[in-house]
Amino acid sequence: MTLLAASALSGGYGGAEVVREVDLAVAEGDCVAVLGPNGAGKSTLLRLLAGILPATSGAVELRGRPLAAWRRREVAQAVGFVPQNVSFAFPLTVAEVAQQGRAPHLGPWRPPSPRDHAAVAAALERVGLAGREGAAVQRLSGGERQLVLLARALASEPRVLLLDEPATALDVRHQLDLVAILRELTAKGVGAVVVVHDWNFALRVANRVAVLHGGRLRAVGTPEEVLRPELFRAVFGVDVELVERPGDVPFVVPRA
Repeated sequence: MTLLAASALSGGYGGAEVVREVDLAVAEGDCVAVLGPNGAGKSTLLRLLAGILPATSGAVELRGRPLAAWRRREVAQAVGFVPQNVSFAFPLTVAEVAQQGRAPHLGPWRPPSPRDHAAVAAALERVGLAGREGAAVQRLSGGERQLVLLARALASEPRVLLLDEPATALDVRHQLDLVAILRELTAKGVGAVVVVHDWNFALRVANRVAVLHGGRLRAVGTPEEVLRPELFRAVFGVDVELVERPGDVPFVVPRA
């Protein structure tokens, strides 16, 4: 089943189109890695898919219905969004930020239920922040704040997860844990779109890859179909070697 689909999707800021006529579908169990050079429109595409940024043309459908036909609360229940970073204007604890993920599920004036508390606790446990609930978010490292934002999205129990460079501030251990989390979610039928700069991270986590260049979709398909040396040269301006590894995904090595 297709969970999220963009057709001829265009949009940007201040009247300038950053993303142009993108067609992209995310099915149950898909993990789509979005690659591209700086300024290609990757983060803009993610915001358009989430409905945070209005499209100038084209459309986004959530489970077969136009995004505009859903109430914003319903979209927030179904689609979890993890930005690159967030500035917290007010002092908040780890638990308070994670609990924000349950807000779309709460009716007016309804306090969190035991299920809501359990979802938050499970999310914090999964990202390795159990026991840190009372820590001030402002005092955490960049990588730890990224984990808090991930926990907030997981607490909402989304059907689609959109992540904007989630691994950038993480150390190697937490990057591997993120790979495991995404594999667990997609095995349960969750769809994910992950903006990444690390080509090898994309190869490890994604079953499909989309390459943006100049706001347009240059290629989309399986990693084996898309990540070819000639594409790296055309899009990123570098020569690479794809090193095959028996029993594992290939490894991309840039050439000097």
